[in-house]
Amino acid sequence: MKILVTPTSIQPGKSSDALEKLRAFSNDLVFNPTGKPLTEDELIPLLQDCDGFLAGLDFITKRVLDQCPKLKVISRYGVGYDRVDVAAATEKGIIVTNTPGANSEAVGELTFALLLSVARNIPTLNQKTKEGQWVRSTGMELKGKTIGILGLGAIGKVVARCAKGFEMKVMAYDPYIDLQYCSEHDITGCTLDEIIESADVISLHLPLNEGTKHLINAESIARMKQGVIIINASRGGIIDEEAAIDALRSGKLGGMGLDAFEIEPPIGSPLLSFSNVVATPHTGAHTEESSTKMADMSADNLIAVLTGADCKFIVNR
Repeated sequence: MKILVTPTSIQPGKSSDALEKLRAFSNDLVFNPTGKPLTEDELIPLLQDCDGFLAGLDFITKRVLDQCPKLKVISRYGVGYDRVDVAAATEKGIIVTNTPGANSEAVGELTFALLLSVARNIPTLNQKTKEGQWVRSTGMELKGKTIGILGLGAIGKVVARCAKGFEMKVMAYDPYIDLQYCSEHDITGCTLDEIIESADVISLHLPLNEGTKHLINAESIARMKQGVIIINASRGGIIDEEAAIDALRSGKLGGMGLDAFEIEPPIGSPLLSFSNVVATPHTGAHTEESSTKMADMSADNLIAVLTGADCKFIVNR
């Protein structure tokens, strides 16, 4: 069977258990030649005669799938699958899998690193100190502040745990919220409106879909507390970036920590011009530990589907 593998962490020359599993399963592996997520036009010639696809952040559209009659499985290296046209895959009988929980610690920790960086203006102070400028700024303590977590899944729970370590008050909204978990961990389950209107920090951990696109917009920002900090380590489209830019200019937003953008990379985005915006290149899942777990799970998922074995992580079952 022919398999396309596009994540840059699973490539020739990079030793890993996942790569060895794939080589033991198939002697016809094709790898990403670009070192970046593939566009439709780049993807089609590589994928069109493959049986399986271990996919990174490539754009897997209906147009791509229409050119891939042999494809049986798309195994996502990661949790999110908003770049996969799942409906088109389902229509064609292609199984889509993902790796839930594999990157939760990594993304949760980066989320809190972004929050600390914004609250204490660490990147700017670091740069000025290295330039020989002994400039101090007044930051914000986290103790006693209220963090509102939108999406209390595996990543949201890591963020809640970190926040509790800093003695923050934790509110959480999730359409499928586990109230028993909230009770056991001193988390207040809330409505979306309650968090929007009362949190000092809002941290986003929701999938991007029709219901969450531009959830953070001009109207919702207007109802937030003055100086609120927004952290987004999920998907860029959840925030209306034009509304966020306006709110940063007016001072309504106290700062933002962003690991995801509507267009990536965000070259020329006005968001990058604000000193109180800390930006990272969608790197939340990129730790050695997380990469290993995602690689192993995505390889196992792909092999399970192609061999007819049980797979627990099918998105379109």
